Amino acid sequence: MQLKILVTGKNRKIITDICGHLEEDRGYMTIKCSPGKTALFDTMIAERPKVVIICLGNETADTIQPYNVMQTALKQGSITIIVITDDDNEKLFVKYTELDRVFFLSRPVSLLALYEKLTEIEQTLDRDRENNLLAFREFVNENKDRRNRRKHILVVDDDTEQLIHIKELLEEFYDVTCVKSGEAAVRFLVNKRPDLILLDYVMPVMDGPDVLRYIHNSERWEDIPVIFLTGMTEKNAVVKTLSELKPQGYIVKPAKKSEVVAKIIDVLG
Repeated sequence: MQLKILVTGKNRKIITDICGHLEEDRGYMTIKCSPGKTALFDTMIAERPKVVIICLGNETADTIQPYNVMQTALKQGSITIIVITDDDNEKLFVKYTELDRVFFLSRPVSLLALYEKLTEIEQTLDRDRENNLLAFREFVNENKDRRNRRKHILVVDDDTEQLIHIKELLEEFYDVTCVKSGEAAVRFLVNKRPDLILLDYVMPVMDGPDVLRYIHNSERWEDIPVIFLTGMTEKNAVVKTLSELKPQGYIVKPAKKSEVVAKIIDVLG
């Protein structure tokens, strides 16, 4: 990665030389900043450099203390501070700094030592970034579309008026497909899988119990919930069938909208 380096301090000659070498030799992005408290704070927050190089000159306690403002920025990320200094200014800096950690580099500046340190910082940042990426575990929710989409109800009844009635009851809340026979229901299941089947109990050729047996005999469809639609005259027969075929229940026709929807909600949730 390309380091962004903030260079500041009282020693302007070293600042100029350092910036020139960093840009020309290594292609680093350098930002010069005056060593005042306000300028340092604003630049640290705005630029968010990864390295700060402080070039000390003839320092006093008053000129060292403004650098302490960088402590706030240091808490917001990984920043390395390198202080270029002589022995006297180093002692003064140690005495008055509030910064937690800095690296001293003596004058005259060894560019080889500086570049080695900057390379080490680059490698550390690259490793940290890779580790942070590895810390994330991606989850792709394959059930998202199934949860968010409208539930699909297959209605099977040989009475057209009943199909229209049930469709009108449910289409506000569900996607509804209507078929008029048990055979048509089986053909539909070959290509699509509904969330629930409303199945007329009495139909010619292949009636409701026949369709339910067919569903139960297939591993592909056996877990599709089925609710019988029945008239009052078949109620007793349906109750008997419940114990044998174990559908999810029955609805007596003609049913109110609230009854049908409540029963579907009871089954599907």
